[in-house]
Amino acid sequence: METINPLDHLSDLAVFVRVVDTQGFSAAARAMGLTKSAVSKRINRLEKQLGLRLLQRTTRAMSLTEAGRVLYERAAQGVALLDESARLAAGLVEAPRGILRVTASVTFGKLCLGPLIPEFLARYPEIELQLTLLDRFVDLVEEGYDVALRLTRSPPEQVVAKALMPVRYRLCSTVNGKKGLKLDSPADLAQHNCLHYGLREFGNEWRFQRGDEGNKEEARVRVTSNVVVNNSEVVRDLLLADMGIGLVWNYAVDRDIADGRLIALLPEWMPVGPFGQTAWAIWLPQSHLPPKIRVFVDFLAECLRETPA
Repeated sequence: METINPLDHLSDLAVFVRVVDTQGFSAAARAMGLTKSAVSKRINRLEKQLGLRLLQRTTRAMSLTEAGRVLYERAAQGVALLDESARLAAGLVEAPRGILRVTASVTFGKLCLGPLIPEFLARYPEIELQLTLLDRFVDLVEEGYDVALRLTRSPPEQVVAKALMPVRYRLCSTVNGKKGLKLDSPADLAQHNCLHYGLREFGNEWRFQRGDEGNKEEARVRVTSNVVVNNSEVVRDLLLADMGIGLVWNYAVDRDIADGRLIALLPEWMPVGPFGQTAWAIWLPQSHLPPKIRVFVDFLAECLRETPA
C-alpha cells in the first residue's frame, strides 16, 4: 500500500469525510458544491491510492468498511481542525483582533500615543497592543513590528506610510530667562547655552527660516551646550531648570508654553530640524492589510490630525 501524501490528497480526504457525514454521495455533492460524479471520482482516486476499499456501495445503501472506519475516525479530526483553523484565520482578516506590535520614539509614544491607548482598546477590545518605545531605527521585518510611528522628512520607499500629524520645533526658555536673556536674531544664540535633542544628525548648527516661498530668508548659527541628551522630555526638564535655551519638539513643551512656564523665542523664525515636520505611521506593504493595522492607523489619524503644530 502506498502512503498518502497529505499535501496532494487533503481534498480527497475531506470529500470522503463529507460523504460519511452526510450518508451519501448526492448529499455530499450538494454540500460541497460538486457534482455527484466528481465526488465519486474523488473517492475512487483515494481508494486506488490507498489500495483499500473504504465504502461498501449498493444502489440503496452505503456503509464503511473496517479500513474506512479507521480512516474516517482520524481524517474527521483533521478536517475539523482545518475547518476551525480556516475560520480563525478568516476572523483575523474580517475583524480587528490579535496582537498588534507597535513601536514609537520615547517622547512621542509617551506624550502623543500613550493618552490615546485606553480609547483605542475600548473601541477594539479584541486587539492586544504591544507598544515598544525606542529612540533608534527599527527594522520592521527583522524585529517583527506591525507599525512604526516615526518623525521623518520622507518615509523609506519600501514601506507604506500615512501622515498622522504636523510637528514643529519650538525655540524656548523659561519666562524670565537666565542672565537677562535677549534675542533679536538667530545669531544671538551663539552667546547662550543651547540645549537640544542629541543626535549626530542635529549637530551643533541650528537652522532657521522665515518668510514665504517667494521671499524666504535662512539663518544658520553654531551653538554650544554643556549638555546634550537624546530625550526631549529631559531637554524640557533642563529648560524648566533654567539651564539655557532649548530647541525641542512642540508636543514636549506646548503645555508648558500655554501654562506660562516656558516662553517661545524668535516666533518669526521657524526652526528647521533634521526630522521634517510630520509624524508618520509606516508598515510593510501587504496584499491584504490586517484590520488591526488598518483601524489603528485610521484611529491615530483621526485623533492626531487636528493637533496644532
